[in-house]
Amino acid sequence: MRVLVASVLVVMLTLAAHAAGVAITGTVVDPAGAAVPGATVELLAGGKVVATVVSGADGRFRVADVAAGTYEIRVTLMGFRRSRLSVTVGATAPQPLTIKLLVGSTAESITVNELAAPVAAPGDSVNLRIAGSAPGGAAGGVAGGTVGGVVGGLQHAPPPPAAAPMGGLATGGGGRGGGVGGGYGGTFLPQDTATYAAIQENQFRRVADHPLSTFSIDVDTASYANARRFLNGGRLPPADAVRVEELINYFHFDYPDSIQGAPFGVATELAPCPWDPRHKLALVGLQARRPAERRTPPRNLVFLLDVSGSMMPPERLPLVKTAMKMLTETLRREDRVAIVVYAGNSGVALPPTPGDRRQAIDDAIDMLHAGGSTNGAAGIQLAYQIASENFVRDGVNRVILATDGDFNVGVTSMDALTRLIEDKRSTGIFLSVLGVGDDNLKDATMERLADKGNGNYAYLDSLAEARRVLVREAGATLVTVAKDVKLQIEFNPATVSAYRLVGYENRVLKARDFNDDSKDAGEMGAGHTVTALYEIVPPGADAGIPGVDPLKYQRPAAPPQRTVPVASTELMTVKVRYKLPDGDRSTLVTVPVAGRDTASPRNLGFAAAVAEFGMLLRDSPFKGDSSWEQVARLATEHRGTDADGYRAEFTRLADLAASLQRQQMTTFEPRRR
Repeated sequence: MRVLVASVLVVMLTLAAHAAGVAITGTVVDPAGAAVPGATVELLAGGKVVATVVSGADGRFRVADVAAGTYEIRVTLMGFRRSRLSVTVGATAPQPLTIKLLVGSTAESITVNELAAPVAAPGDSVNLRIAGSAPGGAAGGVAGGTVGGVVGGLQHAPPPPAAAPMGGLATGGGGRGGGVGGGYGGTFLPQDTATYAAIQENQFRRVADHPLSTFSIDVDTASYANARRFLNGGRLPPADAVRVEELINYFHFDYPDSIQGAPFGVATELAPCPWDPRHKLALVGLQARRPAERRTPPRNLVFLLDVSGSMMPPERLPLVKTAMKMLTETLRREDRVAIVVYAGNSGVALPPTPGDRRQAIDDAIDMLHAGGSTNGAAGIQLAYQIASENFVRDGVNRVILATDGDFNVGVTSMDALTRLIEDKRSTGIFLSVLGVGDDNLKDATMERLADKGNGNYAYLDSLAEARRVLVREAGATLVTVAKDVKLQIEFNPATVSAYRLVGYENRVLKARDFNDDSKDAGEMGAGHTVTALYEIVPPGADAGIPGVDPLKYQRPAAPPQRTVPVASTELMTVKVRYKLPDGDRSTLVTVPVAGRDTASPRNLGFAAAVAEFGMLLRDSPFKGDSSWEQVARLATEHRGTDADGYRAEFTRLADLAASLQRQQMTTFEPRRR
């Protein structure tokens, strides 16, 4: 009898194991073997997608509860070739897969059948048989409600009922039997309706006419990530999508972080200009102090999520949801997080919740679903109200808006929106903007909102970028150490004939704005670096730069003159004004700059490479002797330690841009007879 009972139990356990299925796990890597986050991993049975997950920050993925049968795994990510492999699942879990993605925009297929520790890449043909599998078995059902994985997995919920509450909150999870397809990136190129503000590049200015150059700092990085998205997708970005200062400021440089008691340091460097040897290239760099982790102040964060219909594609709201879960892992008990959604109507998806209640936060994130039109103004008002009610003195109080920028219902007046945001920033509640999407991106709108909200604007082209912004560089994103930071450079006419500020076109200020504390300027977050480049024309090398004709009705005054040249060999003087985060009066920092070359291999050389990259993408009239070969050489020579790998990625993007530009020139070149 006991033997019979034991046999029955074994059979029952075996049947239960078959019913529950096993998990398919693995890691997505690039050709160099580095982890690839944000890749869409789809499980297909009979040509239909039955489960979809996304590789996590470490490249890993997990598809749970897979029944016995034969499946196809399809892996896609913008900028890489699509990978396919076949897997036969039996009673026991297969060995973890390692799937290699090759760079390119062409879809390719692979077949995998057996390998102890399989590594699959387009063009490979290997054989994978999972122990205990039955050949030719039919694919069983998959518990769609549990698919998603424990490492960065993304669960796609089924469409909500027609009357889903608050225009975007799903009321239930998925059940057994499948999931929804889709993926980040791919090679499908929809009609592009994105809009960008026009950029008129800064001109050369003669020091005799304009000795002062004044501008607000800019710590936004959206333009670089957006340009990367275009290039990885096989297209050159529109010229107005390329803001050179944002490309440069995407990278960190080695500057001192303290000077004259300020919460940041100031560095200057000088070297010959790579694209015009007759000129000099001057660098002005700021480095904000990096606070110790234990000193990070309490955070009062209100996520304002666009859940309108335009946010439905996987690279929009689903990407934001996964990114928010990453941020949740870093929250502490003293932090508070709330979620407000807007789509036609606005509502509270998550009331202010302590950061250590991670399950409650994750559950609220899982319930979000896109659908409806957009009423951004109402959502902003509600988000600011919640942030005000939970204001943390001496802490971080911030609204984080995630959207594609399509404000198409309700109060769409930009002036009304900016007035609201400006009013709230004066109370200590700042606004940061996370842009997503491609064909509908309203870049100019998002940049302006972040600027007026004393925040920063980042574009999320991948899960890796979302992790960089919200996790790795959360201090720079969320913790402000100085606000209304302005720079004014006075050039010495004895050593400089003319100059041109590279980038910062939409941040230029009038000279008198520098001392006017009522004029808004940019903010610096903890650990932020800000880099500005000036192309400088020495005396005697200014041929071709327009000047001003002698005046007919005015002549230089006889001595005593209004100004008298000062004997000095200095090149220029850098002045910085800033306010503390809770201050109303600015403080001045002054740094004289010598006229001798003082370039750092890691700083000015690499910044020059990025500036050339931007000018070539824009086809700038000031690009001079710039070339893609020179960009690659400068970037390689001045790459430095590159701990985060961003500089190596830049070199790859430069090579990709060069190839795309050559293809474009070949395509449009008239045929010769």
